[in-house]
Amino acid sequence: MSTESSPLLSYRLFSVVDDGEMPGGREESPPVGGLGTAGPPHPDSARRLSTFFGVVVPTVLSMFSIVVFMRIGFVVGHAGFLQSLLMLVVAYVIILLTVLSVCAICTNGAIQGGGAYFMISRTLGPEFGASIGLMFYLANVCACGVYVLGLVEAVLDVFGADGTEPPSTHVLPQGYFYSFLYGSVVLLICLLVCLVGARIYARAAFLIFLVVNLVLLMIVVSFFAVAPHQVPLARDSNHTLNASFTGFRLDTLRANLGAMYSRDYTTNNVMTFATVFAVMFNGCTGIMAGSNMSGELRNPSSSIPRGTIIAVIYTFLIYFLLFFMTSFTCERTLLKEDYGFFRAINLWPPLVLVGVYSASLSASMSSLIGASRILHALAKDDLFGIVLAPAKIVSKGGNPWVAVLYTWALVQLVLFAGKLNTIAGIVTVFYLVAYAAVDLACLALEWASAPNFRPTFQLFSWHTCLLGIASCFLMMFLISPAGASASLVLMLVLLAFVHLRAPASSWGYISQALIFHQVRKYLLLLDIRKEHVKFWRPQILLLVANPRSGAQLIRFINDLKKGGLFVLGHVEIGDLDALPSDPIQAHYNFWLSLVDKLNVKAFVDLTLSPSVRQGTQQLLRITGLGGMKPNTLVLGFYDAAVPEDYFLNDPAFSRARENDHFGVDLAALQAHFPTVREAGAPKALPPTEYVAIIADALKMHKNVCLARGFPLLAKEPGSRAEGFFVDVWPLDLLRPDPPAYVDVCSLFLLQLACILTMVSSWRAVRLRVFLCVESGDRAWLAKEEKLKELLGKLRIRATIQAVAWDHVVALHSRRGPPGEPSLPPDAYLAALNALVLEQGDRAAVRFLYLPRPPADTSRYGRYLEQLEIFTRDLGPTLLVHGLTPVTCTEL
Repeated sequence: MSTESSPLLSYRLFSVVDDGEMPGGREESPPVGGLGTAGPPHPDSARRLSTFFGVVVPTVLSMFSIVVFMRIGFVVGHAGFLQSLLMLVVAYVIILLTVLSVCAICTNGAIQGGGAYFMISRTLGPEFGASIGLMFYLANVCACGVYVLGLVEAVLDVFGADGTEPPSTHVLPQGYFYSFLYGSVVLLICLLVCLVGARIYARAAFLIFLVVNLVLLMIVVSFFAVAPHQVPLARDSNHTLNASFTGFRLDTLRANLGAMYSRDYTTNNVMTFATVFAVMFNGCTGIMAGSNMSGELRNPSSSIPRGTIIAVIYTFLIYFLLFFMTSFTCERTLLKEDYGFFRAINLWPPLVLVGVYSASLSASMSSLIGASRILHALAKDDLFGIVLAPAKIVSKGGNPWVAVLYTWALVQLVLFAGKLNTIAGIVTVFYLVAYAAVDLACLALEWASAPNFRPTFQLFSWHTCLLGIASCFLMMFLISPAGASASLVLMLVLLAFVHLRAPASSWGYISQALIFHQVRKYLLLLDIRKEHVKFWRPQILLLVANPRSGAQLIRFINDLKKGGLFVLGHVEIGDLDALPSDPIQAHYNFWLSLVDKLNVKAFVDLTLSPSVRQGTQQLLRITGLGGMKPNTLVLGFYDAAVPEDYFLNDPAFSRARENDHFGVDLAALQAHFPTVREAGAPKALPPTEYVAIIADALKMHKNVCLARGFPLLAKEPGSRAEGFFVDVWPLDLLRPDPPAYVDVCSLFLLQLACILTMVSSWRAVRLRVFLCVESGDRAWLAKEEKLKELLGKLRIRATIQAVAWDHVVALHSRRGPPGEPSLPPDAYLAALNALVLEQGDRAAVRFLYLPRPPADTSRYGRYLEQLEIFTRDLGPTLLVHGLTPVTCTEL
């Protein structure tokens, strides 16, 4: 005789913690293995539970509860003994895989209160911790509702007006609102216990454990002691079925070996292997009850593995024994038509009811207590902000009574569902999501290969973790495809919400450990001896003196990198011998916060050096790793222009913002970087040293780019719109002889300009290549055709524009031999400047050929003057000298 309305019933006993214990969010002793958080030590007085009382008892009760009394007959009756045994083995294999992950994490360091939520959040980070933690909380809320409704239905089946027992016991009226009223009363009793403190239930847990095991012992004895007899099954006043309890008979076992799926008499739905297996699995998923007692265990690192494994083995043996004895002694009709058949074959039938009621009531209270502790832990970790802030409040004794009230109110809403089958499936799905997350946490720790991950429990591997994840997801979709899909969508929404809030976390990020592990592995595979020109990409070191005036150039170079390495380099002048400590280390946070605010994908490398030149040499030599090292140095142009403070002009730097989650707020960022140089103030870097830096980079076989006028790019909002151009002058205009358009440097210019137009924000801008010709040169058409052919082979879409420059060349007083830099007069340079400016109408940015510095260092000043006159008032301009081949016409 059933006490329930659906076979999809999930009962499990959640953790019970002391009223003085606040798991999850407590800041406690420093961790071993990285799982704990810093803070005051955990009081020893709160950790007083042994392995048996703290782990074995709650886990066994959780994995038994009411299911062991009410669903054994359902499983064997429909699936038969052989398939039931198969289901049992498969279910426990899935459970054991997660148990192995739990044991590994628990033995890797100091586990505090919070159980599964603590393990997931401290391993996978705040995003997963918050989303899985909240789902785990909701699972316990719904589970509490399931237990309450199950208890109400069990009581009404005996004492209700429409109960299946003799009419003399029908004393309670029935109906939807009456069931809700009875459930509210039961829930109120649980609430009062929780408000007083969890200690009351903790003391009663062992007594309930004894009662449940006494009932199970009586059931086993009854199989032997009760004589074979007929069991009448009344379906209504006009119809009665007779089923037999045969005692131990081989004929009965043979008849019960195979499956015989039919309609479930409580729901009238046809059962299948999947639906019966789902019910079987529902009764075995309470493995986290002992782990959730972590805040009360004297030695959780040893108690949780031992106690959980003992509980799993014990419950498996009991389930196997009941399956076997039921198949040996009961006809299939009895099993399929009366899920409460244990009462009919028991020496004292009321004892079974005592087991059902005590298990249900204990599960209800423990779920309410456990859920409130999870909510309190979430609130203390401040992952959902003001929404959960009141749940931090505790009583003088440490009981989180506000979290208890929150949870009680939500369970009251769950009771409106009225029927168990409405919520039973989603409860199990939410639990499976949490179990999969534990497996994922262990898998991530194993794959990250962090030195501090060295659990004393060794009976696991990444294979068991991965198989556990797959098994949990398989069971989720087997039990409830809709519920599984909804739970995953909810998890993604919560992940996105917490990620956008960007909460502060001192727990460490497993993602960083995984990324480090994979990056190191692939960097070792990135062999510079296997580099090929057709896979070349710019790897840029941008030397930044002050980001206040260079922020726009930083963003431009970010567009130019084309997925390559981009490093912001800065040289701090100083001598480490004269300083007590390295001042550079404290600056990294500010530079990284600047990178975040500018939204560029760049690394930061800072150095301390007696001079900028030496510091640049250091950065060029040591920046990067393996095959990822800068091949191009970019410098801001050296001129007398007064720099502008980009921080004052850009709204992102002028409006007040909150601290980032690494502790740098806008005011601190503004104050860290010095103000820009005022008009007339001398430069810290002499011009000869600046040119020497260019020469050093070329000696080190680095490409060099000088950027001038890029602050103007921010003032031209239409500079990237349709109708604007990227201009390329591939000729060394300072040395008009010989006019080569296909040397390495010219191709480097074309490559960089083409890369820029491939960026999404620059695609509306067209590429324009200028061909300088003299009127006496009869082969200029052939040169244009050759250049067009070259652009076609390089797949560079550009417009070729021929420019007559006789009047400019005439001003070039001397043409030196090849290999020696020329020193043209100022008039020639001014004419060149006017030519480029005249031809560059609507140019968004210009790419010009940068000649080598002269070998004679005494001519460095004149070289810099030439570049200044040549590029004066041209707007955003990049002077480029390329040394490495970067283009390829082959496939």
